[in-house]
Amino acid sequence: MLEWLLGLCFVILVVSIWPGSKYFCTESQRDALLQRFGILQQVAKGKTEKCVSEREGSDDAQSACVGALTGEKPRTVALICKPSALANYLLKHCWTFSNYSPCVGWTWRASAFLQSVYEACWPYESPVQFVRDNLQLSDDGLVALDWAVPSYQKRRRTSSHSTSPVLLIIPNSFGKITRNVLKLCEMALSHGYLPVVFNRRNHNSCPLTTVKLQQFGDPADLREAVRYIRYRQPAGRLYAVSESSGSGLLLSYLGECGSSSYMTAAVCLSPVFRCQSWFESGLCWPLQGALVLYQKICLSRYRTVLAETLQTDTLFSSHSLRGLEEALFCQPGYPDSTPAVPTGNGCSSNTSITWDAYWEHNEPLRDVDEVAIPVLSVCAKDDPIRGDAQSTVPLELFETNPHFFLLLTDRGGHCGFSTQSEGNDAGAAGAVGSVAASNRGMESHGINWSHRASLEFFRATTDFFNAEERAKQLASRRRGLGGAAGGRFFRHRSVSTCKRVPACSHNIHAIYSWQRSYTR
Repeated sequence: MLEWLLGLCFVILVVSIWPGSKYFCTESQRDALLQRFGILQQVAKGKTEKCVSEREGSDDAQSACVGALTGEKPRTVALICKPSALANYLLKHCWTFSNYSPCVGWTWRASAFLQSVYEACWPYESPVQFVRDNLQLSDDGLVALDWAVPSYQKRRRTSSHSTSPVLLIIPNSFGKITRNVLKLCEMALSHGYLPVVFNRRNHNSCPLTTVKLQQFGDPADLREAVRYIRYRQPAGRLYAVSESSGSGLLLSYLGECGSSSYMTAAVCLSPVFRCQSWFESGLCWPLQGALVLYQKICLSRYRTVLAETLQTDTLFSSHSLRGLEEALFCQPGYPDSTPAVPTGNGCSSNTSITWDAYWEHNEPLRDVDEVAIPVLSVCAKDDPIRGDAQSTVPLELFETNPHFFLLLTDRGGHCGFSTQSEGNDAGAAGAVGSVAASNRGMESHGINWSHRASLEFFRATTDFFNAEERAKQLASRRRGLGGAAGGRFFRHRSVSTCKRVPACSHNIHAIYSWQRSYTR
């Protein structure tokens, strides 16, 4: 109880001091912070300027800087990527990239810490309901796929012949369904997508039927879930959005599957890139304590079963994220010199790996060179969860890999990205719950800027590849070689052309469905 009282006092102190202290820095200090990232800032009166600046000593890497002017002070959003035709197309057609006006002044929404906590913990009355598919995996484990549907829709199942695009949403690695996820589902529905939320084993009331838990970067379960989605919706394109630490699973999947990922494009919202160092450095004690407590509550239901293969005393006495992860998937004291290969079953008594060996097979960027689709990462410099942007954001990845794009904002917190318009409508945001409001298109008053940017990125990349395919077909017909291919259109195209692997369902053993809704 004393810890919670101290935490409450700390939050009150932050509410009182933090928003105003953000604006005591001088203009020269702000410019120095921008120069640390090699970002050039240009200010134009009355309209937005676009500029592309070359980094010194590098001919193949550029940082595209989009400056947006709101009021008297400039607001900078930097698109950092390797120069390419797709990058130029995004700069030209993605207007949301340069239209970000974060909350400023004496308001709690200007605090990175407070808006991050608000998006993660505050309940949200969403007009969206979910229909759950419990997917039985090849090892008899269960993962859950929650399909979002409007509350006013009478038909709970979508036809398999639907051509609507599917948006696969991967929550954070702790399984907490946040306001950010619910609002993304709501906005995706209003834009014609079929949102589906992927829940890991033992996450979000998904039953734990085996003693196997999913490791941080093991994409085996996600691979089977994607195969089922392709089996159920074969005619629609597949996109993916990951939130926070859940981006580790998405990046691992894209790296391992390469051009066979079945996905057209992906977005990572406030991702954690260097996960081993993130676990080792830890968070501030109120946040870390809350996350550890949440995981313990989820695991306590299966304490008796887990005691057969785990040292539950060590597990439930852990006080850090690293200690909890080690207790679940590693055997402390195992010699580093002995090679160990994880089997995906961190709870097996026969599996004993060291902390470093565990991350050799779970680090999200271990196979990053194999990613074959466009991936957009949306990050804020003041992210209190990820840490300092200079040491936690791999800028060299975005400058050298043509598949990765980084939207780096000055402010936004962790999955927050509150805007001035959202702050003005804060009293009405989340109050949409009637059928009449749902019929108006599922649009809430406060639309998250990162969600708008994500959907715009999906539209632009799809339009780009469609135009590229049409140009190739036209050129082929002009050469007299396009007779057979004249009627083919783009679908599930990756950046690098390669043979698709046909969708299969032999790993799907049983599906149990029922209707459920989140009560937040």
